[in-house]
Amino acid sequence: MVSQAATALLIREFFSSAEQKFAVVGASTNRSKFGNKVLRWYQENGYPSVIAVNPKETTIESLPCVPTLSSLPGQPSDYHVSIITPPTVTHSVLEEAYKNGIRRVWLQPGVESDAALKFAKEKGIQVIAGGPCVLENGIPSAQL
Repeated sequence: MVSQAATALLIREFFSSAEQKFAVVGASTNRSKFGNKVLRWYQENGYPSVIAVNPKETTIESLPCVPTLSSLPGQPSDYHVSIITPPTVTHSVLEEAYKNGIRRVWLQPGVESDAALKFAKEKGIQVIAGGPCVLENGIPSAQL
């Protein structure tokens, strides 16, 4: 189990990258779903370089949407990724993240599985998991 202080440091590091490029896997057009709420949080908190990832959409909340992490513009490894997918999908998203050099992910509450967390640890992916949610624990860009 990661301490609160360690989690707070991981969250600060997640937002403190020079590029500040973010992707939201599981973004949704439905404003009542968490995938949409997390995407809007980035927009409303000063992060203009956010991309939605959803294989069924081309835009969400007026932002470009790509079908996979491999489709992110530029270098996918430049992105930090919030994941809002069913636990049965999360492991495959982490596999794709790893293949694309993405090393910082935030698993929003309820998306974790033991297999996904084990995979991330084995592959050296820095994961925020186990409860913190970007909606409550995210750091607006103005506070960095």
